[in-house]
Amino acid sequence: MEEQSAIPFLDGLPDALLAPERLLVLLGLSFFLGLAFEEYFGARRLKAPGGVRTFPLLALSGALLYALMPETALLFLGGLVVLGAWLSIWYWHRLAIQRDEPRIEHEPGIRLDGGIMALVGNLIAYLLGPVTLTQPLWVPVAIAVAAVLLTGARERLHAFAETVGGGELATLAKFLIVIGIVLPLVPDEPVTDITSITPYQVWLAVVVVSTLSYASYIVQRFVTPRRGLLYSAALGGLYSSTATTVVLSRRARAAGAVPALHAALVLSTSVMFLRILIVVAIFNADLAVALAPSLMALLALGLVIAAALYWRRDDTQPNAADEVLPPSNPLEIQTAVIFALLFITLSLAVGWANANLGEGSLFALAALAGITDVDPLVLSIAQAAHGSAALSLDAAAILIAASSNNVLKGVYILTFAGRGAGAVPALALLALAAGGIVAVFVTLGLA
Repeated sequence: MEEQSAIPFLDGLPDALLAPERLLVLLGLSFFLGLAFEEYFGARRLKAPGGVRTFPLLALSGALLYALMPETALLFLGGLVVLGAWLSIWYWHRLAIQRDEPRIEHEPGIRLDGGIMALVGNLIAYLLGPVTLTQPLWVPVAIAVAAVLLTGARERLHAFAETVGGGELATLAKFLIVIGIVLPLVPDEPVTDITSITPYQVWLAVVVVSTLSYASYIVQRFVTPRRGLLYSAALGGLYSSTATTVVLSRRARAAGAVPALHAALVLSTSVMFLRILIVVAIFNADLAVALAPSLMALLALGLVIAAALYWRRDDTQPNAADEVLPPSNPLEIQTAVIFALLFITLSLAVGWANANLGEGSLFALAALAGITDVDPLVLSIAQAAHGSAALSLDAAAILIAASSNNVLKGVYILTFAGRGAGAVPALALLALAAGGIVAVFVTLGLA
């Protein structure tokens, strides 16, 4: 005969529902949630239901009612209805007090309970019971931790909401559209024999570049908004070193030959090498390994030059290094479309040139692409998967494009900053371009 449990109604339950460690986790999480609840409502005039005793009891009640009838959970749902009715009565009483005594809202040190936080806290405590019994333990832990963090972050979250505003929400909405709506709808089949890159890969490239730019924008906008010129120049280099160069060059024309601005110009371009390596690594790890020594050497060279220029600064001009770059919106739909068109054009050009003009034509194409935008060419090469035999050629082409782009930025500096204020950083960028050409010869084994 099959062995039966000492408690008849527990027979047939899954072992997970009877595991003692789950009950211990449930008690710990509900007590943890109750502590945060007590702290949040401690300064309120009207004591909210719930706390370090009530929440563990609610959690145990939810777990017990679910365990008694796990197939249909009717007992658990009945308990939820009772809890909801009780909370509704309390909330109605709270509204009545607030309506009768509105003046207490303005008395210092005295507040009412705080909206529906009490209701939500009690419901979460009750729901933790069946969740802890039936789900992987990381699920209730994550729920409890998120609830505690959100409970204690009221003032910070409200301040953040006021800082964000409607413009930032629109930016986030564009980011979600680019990632969550457009990308799944794009077909993943080649549309031409010239290149193996699919429309899905095209938009995936847009997503990757947009994500990197948006992350840089978020850090610059909210994490380090007042950390100084060099911080914003480095983050601007992750977003777009060309756009950052133009902004800094215009500032240099007004400020003159300020070493801090010169260092920021070189720093933003140096960070570009790190950005290229990150983008390539996402799509082609082998190519990233082939590029890493050259790009890291160029990054180190750029950082040394930037540091040397910064140390030449005049301490009598401290404001130049304290002024930060205003971050710009990196998720304009027009910008994403232009990037996608450039990516498609360069992908077709690379495929056609390799098929009809030979692999050497890739270098000329890379030099031309560098005067527009490096990322489309980098991504088209990284996704084309030319094979291990062509890794050195692909790496050399990317280095040529980066060097060409540095020459272009040197021209921008002289154009927007003028010869007097822009000669030093322009020469520094030409030195980085020359270093890139040396890296090309080393990569091809010609040095």
